[in-house]
Amino acid sequence: MAFPEPKPRAPELPQKRLKTLDCGQGAVRAVRFNVDGNYCLTCGSDKTLKLWNPLRGMLLRTYSGHGYEVLDAAGSFDNSSLCSGGGDKAVVLWDVASGQVVRKFRGHAGKVNTVQFNEEATVILSGSIDSSIRCWDCRSRRPEPVQTLDEARDGISSVKVSDHEVLAGSVDGRVRRYDLRMGQLFSDYVGSPITCTCFSRDGQCTLVSSLDSTLRLLDKDTGELLGEYTGHKNWEYKLDCCLSERDTHVVSCSEDGKVFFWDLVEGALALALPVGPGVVQSLAYHPTEPCLLTAMGGSVQCWREEAYEAEGGTG
Repeated sequence: MAFPEPKPRAPELPQKRLKTLDCGQGAVRAVRFNVDGNYCLTCGSDKTLKLWNPLRGMLLRTYSGHGYEVLDAAGSFDNSSLCSGGGDKAVVLWDVASGQVVRKFRGHAGKVNTVQFNEEATVILSGSIDSSIRCWDCRSRRPEPVQTLDEARDGISSVKVSDHEVLAGSVDGRVRRYDLRMGQLFSDYVGSPITCTCFSRDGQCTLVSSLDSTLRLLDKDTGELLGEYTGHKNWEYKLDCCLSERDTHVVSCSEDGKVFFWDLVEGALALALPVGPGVVQSLAYHPTEPCLLTAMGGSVQCWREEAYEAEGGTG
């Protein structure tokens, strides 16, 4: 006799604050998990980038080399390299272990809002308020980008990369998807300036946040609007959004000091998590577990599900 499959556990939301990291780098402009979720990066207004073990609250290394505030950062798939972009218009490639600058790429005409590695970490893609996305070859000594994507009519706020696609959000109100295999560009008009875009974990959908305090879930291939999520406040700042680790919930920062979680399918608000009295500037969601990092002011908060301690403590 075959036993029935156990029912999958209901998704748990990270709503218990485990740790607060006082980052000591001015205002934290962005917080990002590394590829496996064991470490995180914080981008500071004091020109530094810091690497942490967030669950232990341990600072591992500080990276200094930007000339102005650091606005975004990303880690490579093998954890050997970091890339970052900032207000000095530069894109920096770092060696994780030594803390040294490997390359500094210059060419953007304005601050760099967003950086990503491609899957093999051979190319860095950077998006700037100069309306362009530039692709930099990490292995070549050439100072100029290998490709420039300049279809946007206003600043680039967000760039995400899959194995053969680039997803870009712009202040011009359009989300653009470049299919690098097919050599095609797909564009969807949202209308309001876009602050963040991302792929769903299953790669079927794109999530777009914009300055009309609305998140929209779009079918990646057709552009069809699958869902809208409201209740948070996003009128003036570039705030992060994402999907939870199992694509069950839509998650967004808010200018009223909370993080909002909506049920992806129902569209209903599941949780408004109070973080503090300021703007929740940035967030990062763990790739496989219900673990959330939030950034407010000069600190980062680490959140887990309610049952977390019972499963073996916080160490």
